[in-house]
Amino acid sequence: MRTLSLHPTLLRAGRNLAVVAVALALAACSLLKPSDKAAEGSKGAATAPTDEATTGRDVPTVRLITAQTPAVRTYRKIGARHIYNKYASRIYKGKIPPLVYAVVVVETEIDATGKVVNVTFSRTPSHAPEVPPMIADLIKATSPLPNPGKLGGHTYVDTWLWDKSGKFQIDSLTLGQRSR
Repeated sequence: MRTLSLHPTLLRAGRNLAVVAVALALAACSLLKPSDKAAEGSKGAATAPTDEATTGRDVPTVRLITAQTPAVRTYRKIGARHIYNKYASRIYKGKIPPLVYAVVVVETEIDATGKVVNVTFSRTPSHAPEVPPMIADLIKATSPLPNPGKLGGHTYVDTWLWDKSGKFQIDSLTLGQRSR
């Protein structure tokens, strides 16, 4: 078998080309930023902060989901238990049927006292658009959830399994699904 080796001059040229490419990429990034002089405007004029309203560009809103640490997973179970206690008659007893009516991934934002600040969804069923608003109402009606203690305010994710009967289980406390 024959090995291919490059001449040292070719290796240096390749490295130099890579350095030039990186320098050009960095220079292009700085072209996209407004210069200090442009931001200052004319002498004596006050400048407004640049945001979505002044630039006309859509700025995406980012919701920060708390990492699923053991403490967050434990609190998720505490929150689910709180909801189960409030709606004991709505909890599906036993294992959920294999073809559950709706699976909804819920993001629950709470403050440092356990008050529900916001409920959003990262997965909603297109065939059951009535379910997510009902889940949001159920969660908000149980507010405040138990105090999160040192965990503080955070957003946690849980999955709701919704049966056709209107009964449900929350994934962190589910008994699982039947095979048939």
